[in-house]
Amino acid sequence: MCNLFNLSGKVGLLKNGFFRKSHVLYSVRSFSVKCLHYGTNVDKRTLAGTERKQRTFSDRSQLKYARRLVVKLGSAVITREDGNGLALGRLASIIEQVAECHHEGRECIMVTSGAVAFGRQKLTHELLMSLSMRETLSPSDHTREDAGSTLDPRAAAAVGQSELMAMYDAMFSQYNVKIAQVLVTKPDFYNDETRKNLFCTLSELISLNIVPIVNTNDAVSPPMYIHDDTVVPGTGKKGIGIKDNDSLSALLAAEIQSDLLIMMSDVDGIYNKPPWEDGARMMHTYTTKEKDQVQFGQKSKVGTGGMDSKVNAATWAMARGVSVVICNGMQEKAIKTIISGRKVGTFFTDCPTTSTTSVDIMAENARSGSRVLQKLSPSERASAIHSLAELLLDRKDQILEANAKDLEEATKTGLEKPLLNRLSLSEGKLKTLSIGLKQIADSSYENVGRVLRRTKLAENLMLRQVTVPIGVLLVIFESRPDSLPQVAALAMASANGLLLKGGKEAAFSNKALMELVKESLSPVGAEDAISLVSTREEISDLLAMEKHIDLIIPRGSSDLVRSIQKKSQHIPVLGHAEGICHVYLDKDADPVKALKIVRDSKCDYPAACNAMETLLIHEDHLNGNLFNEICNMLKNEGVKIHAGPKLANHLTFGPPPAKSMKHEYGSLECCVEVVSDMDAAIEHIHKFGSSHTDVIVTENDTTAKQFLHAVDSACVFHNVSSRFADGYRFGLGAEVGISTARIHARGPVGVEGLLTTKWILEGTDHTAAEFNEGKRNWVHEKLPVN
Repeated sequence: MCNLFNLSGKVGLLKNGFFRKSHVLYSVRSFSVKCLHYGTNVDKRTLAGTERKQRTFSDRSQLKYARRLVVKLGSAVITREDGNGLALGRLASIIEQVAECHHEGRECIMVTSGAVAFGRQKLTHELLMSLSMRETLSPSDHTREDAGSTLDPRAAAAVGQSELMAMYDAMFSQYNVKIAQVLVTKPDFYNDETRKNLFCTLSELISLNIVPIVNTNDAVSPPMYIHDDTVVPGTGKKGIGIKDNDSLSALLAAEIQSDLLIMMSDVDGIYNKPPWEDGARMMHTYTTKEKDQVQFGQKSKVGTGGMDSKVNAATWAMARGVSVVICNGMQEKAIKTIISGRKVGTFFTDCPTTSTTSVDIMAENARSGSRVLQKLSPSERASAIHSLAELLLDRKDQILEANAKDLEEATKTGLEKPLLNRLSLSEGKLKTLSIGLKQIADSSYENVGRVLRRTKLAENLMLRQVTVPIGVLLVIFESRPDSLPQVAALAMASANGLLLKGGKEAAFSNKALMELVKESLSPVGAEDAISLVSTREEISDLLAMEKHIDLIIPRGSSDLVRSIQKKSQHIPVLGHAEGICHVYLDKDADPVKALKIVRDSKCDYPAACNAMETLLIHEDHLNGNLFNEICNMLKNEGVKIHAGPKLANHLTFGPPPAKSMKHEYGSLECCVEVVSDMDAAIEHIHKFGSSHTDVIVTENDTTAKQFLHAVDSACVFHNVSSRFADGYRFGLGAEVGISTARIHARGPVGVEGLLTTKWILEGTDHTAAEFNEGKRNWVHEKLPVN
C-alpha cells in the first residue's frame, strides 16, 4: 500500500479499516487500489497479481461505504420471459441506479449478459423477413415456426454485442456517464500478458471515470471454462472455474479488489433448499459455516449458471475480501436499497458482527412461545406477570443505573427535551409500572379462551366463539423504556408472542428491562415468547415480515407512526399518528374547574399524546375574567401560547399566531382559539383534530350530552382532564398504545385489543348434506355464554 501521507489533504484512520479524507469515507482496500492511479511508483499491472486477503464488511449497514462495486446482471434479469430480446424497462432502472452510484463517487463495473438474446431477436426478425418469399412460393414450408431455434448463438452474439453496447451507451448518456466495452475470452485469463493487460485496462478506465461493461466474447469462443485446479499464470494461485458470468464477476471483483459484488438474478436470494420445497427458508446472511445447510435445485432457465454456481462464485470472492449480495434483479431499486443497508437478498460475509439470533428466528420462536403461553393455565400466566412486577421494584437500582447511562448519552447527542422526558425513569415511575402490571395480572384470568357466544345450531351441534391471541406482535417504540414492561405484560396476559424494537437512545434501559422479562417467563418455560430486537435491523425490513408478524403497534412520534403506517403494506398497524387533543370551555363552564382541568391537561405531562394541544374558548369569555385567568395561569406554568386566527382578530396585541391549527407541540406550548358556540367547537375538532381525545368543560348537562354524542374521537370527556385517556387510568392495567382507527380496538388498547376470536363447532356425525336433504333441522338457539 502506498504511503497515506503522500496524498494531499488530511487523512485519519478510523476503526474497521476505514479512513476519512475530505469528509468522504473510503475503505483501505479501495484506497490501496486508488493509489495505483495517483502518480505513485506502483506499476498498474501489479493489480492483476495482487492476492491480498482482506476482510469483508461485517454488517449490511457498512455497505454504504463501498467505494468500488461490481454489478453482475444475469440473463434472467435483462432478458424477456420469452427469451427473445431484452426487458428494457427493467434494464433502464438498473442503469439509472448504476449511474447514481457513479455520480456519488463510487467506481462501478458491470458484468452483463444479453448479447445472444438481443442478437437472436434481431436475427429472427431478419430471418422471418427472408422467409416470407419462400412461404409465398411454398405454403407448406414451415421454416418460420423454427426460425428462432435455427439461429447459431455465436452469430446472434456477434449481432447482439454491437446492438447491446449501443443501447447501453444511449441509456448511460442520459445521465452523462461514459462507458467502455471490454470483451473477454479464455486466453485473456490464462495468458500472463493478456491477463495483466486486461486488468490494467480496467484500472485505467476506472481512473478516467468511465464505467467498464464486461462480457464474454461469445461470437468467437464457446463458453469459457478454466478448471478450478488451474494455476493462474504469474500468481502461483489456483483460480476459479469460469463457467458463466457468475464466476467471471467473482474473478473480476477479486482481482480489482472490489468492496462489493452485487449478483442480480431472478431469485430473491439463497434458500436453504429450493424455494418451492417445504421448509425452504431465505438466508439473509451467509457465511462459510452455512455451506452444508444449502441444497441446490436446477440452474437458471435462461442463463448458464445455477444457484450452486452463484454460491460458489460468491464464496470464492468472499474468501478474497469481497463482500457479496445475491439478490433479485427484478426488485425495484435493488442496488440502491442494498447500498442503503436494507435487508435485500443474501449478504455474504466472512466476519459477521455478532452471533445473535436472527430476527426471523426470533419471530418463529415468538410464534412457538405464544403457543406455549396459550397452553399455560391462567394462574401460570398471571404468576409470570406478578413476577415481572416484583422484579421492577427489586432491581430498581440496576434499572435506574442503566437509564442514567441512556440519559447521559442522550444529553450529549442533544436529544430534544420532550424525548428526554419520555426517556427518563424514576423510582416513582417504576412503582406505578409495578402497580399497573399487577392489575393486568389480576384481570388476566379470563382473557384467553373466554366464551363470547354460544349457539345451538341443531340437535347435538354446538357452536362457540372464544377469544384467542392475535399471534405475534411487533411493537416499535421511541424513548419510552417504560413501554417495554407494559407491553410485555399485556402480551403475557393475552398469550401473544412479542418482538420489541426500541430506539437506540434507550438501549441500556431496554436491555436491563428485557432481562427481567426473560427471567419472569423462564419458570413457565416461555422465555422465547418475547424478544428484544437489538440488531441493526432496519424498520422497513421488519415491516416486510408478513409471514412472521401479525400486527404492528408503533409507539412514538407522529413522524414514526406515519412512516410505519405508510411503509407497512401487508401487516396491519394499530396506533395513532398524532395526539391533537382539544379542551373546549363552554359558555357555561365553571371558572375554577376550567382552570384546574386546563392546567392538568397541558402541564401535567406535556410530552404525552393525551396532553392538550389546542384550547377552544367560547367567545363570551373574552369579555369576562376567565380568559385572562387562563392566559395568566398558562404563562405562569411556562406555557408558550399561540393564537388561532379568530382569536388574533379579537386582540390588538396578542400572542404570536399559530403556524398551523393541526399541530402536536409535545411540549409546554399550545394554541388558543375562540369559537362562537359548541357546534363551532365540534366543527373545529373534526377539521383540525386527530380523533384522539377531546374534552368539554361545562355545567350544562344538555350541552355536554350533545358534545359527547357528536364528537367523533376515540375518547370524549366531560369535566375531566384529557390526561385520563390512558390504559392504566381506565383500569386496563397498562396499554400498548392508543388507537384512533375505526376498526378493531379504539382508544387505549389493553388486553382486549390484543385478542381475536375463533369458532369451535362440536357435533356427532353431522354433515351439511343432511340439512339440505331435510334429514336434520336447524335450531339456531342462542345460549348463555356461561
